[in-house]
Amino acid sequence: MRILLCNDDGIHAPGFKVLQRAARKLSDDIWIVAPEGEQSAASHALTLHVPLRLRKVSARRYAVNGTPTDCIFLAFNKVLKGKPPDLVLSGVNRGENMGEDVTYSGTIAAAMEATLLGVPAIALSQSYERDRGRAPWKTAEHWAPTVIRKLLKAGWPRDVLINVNFPDHPPKEVIGLEVVAQGRHKMGDLLEERIDLRGNPYYWLRDVREDIAGKPGSDLDAINRGAIAITPLHLDLTHRPTLKKLRETLR
Repeated sequence: MRILLCNDDGIHAPGFKVLQRAARKLSDDIWIVAPEGEQSAASHALTLHVPLRLRKVSARRYAVNGTPTDCIFLAFNKVLKGKPPDLVLSGVNRGENMGEDVTYSGTIAAAMEATLLGVPAIALSQSYERDRGRAPWKTAEHWAPTVIRKLLKAGWPRDVLINVNFPDHPPKEVIGLEVVAQGRHKMGDLLEERIDLRGNPYYWLRDVREDIAGKPGSDLDAINRGAIAITPLHLDLTHRPTLKKLRETLR
């Protein structure tokens, strides 16, 4: 099985090293195409206004001066041209990707681009307490091969990607796997204003969310209870009930 690895934290990120070790338990045909540096919150962006550089780091390992989506695009059309992967794994992201995160996440976007190109894809993220600073990478490394094998055995539709979030617990304290829906955060104050040395204001966007348990059956709820949250995400964003209603109303 040929596996392509990508992420949004950059090619040297600790979570990406975790993903590589986990992937090698599944296959010896591993390819890496990842951003040179951090691309968190890049979403599904493509680089259109500056040239992209594809740098060969070592055998089957490439870095790109662009977004995760750029990486997948270059991997399919240049690095693996004519020999696409059987599976794309994106992550392991430093921090969970749940609720509204999925619309901002570069980790999700890499898996989304692979799905659009017709290859099964899984995004993986490790939840952690921000105040503590260090993510419990052993949890993702221990559980990722098992989760991926189970997902591959079960299968999923071509226009769906799989979003996996590991809880902020040691491996032995994880209570199991739960297939859950995308939840909803209650957003906090994300904007911080500061003043530069010339007296001019500037702004930081902060990753701040109020702690909520989430509705039962959601990714937020599963993670807060110590489970691995598995959420299938559909690429078709059409809201069918409204589609039907508007067709009847606006004809």
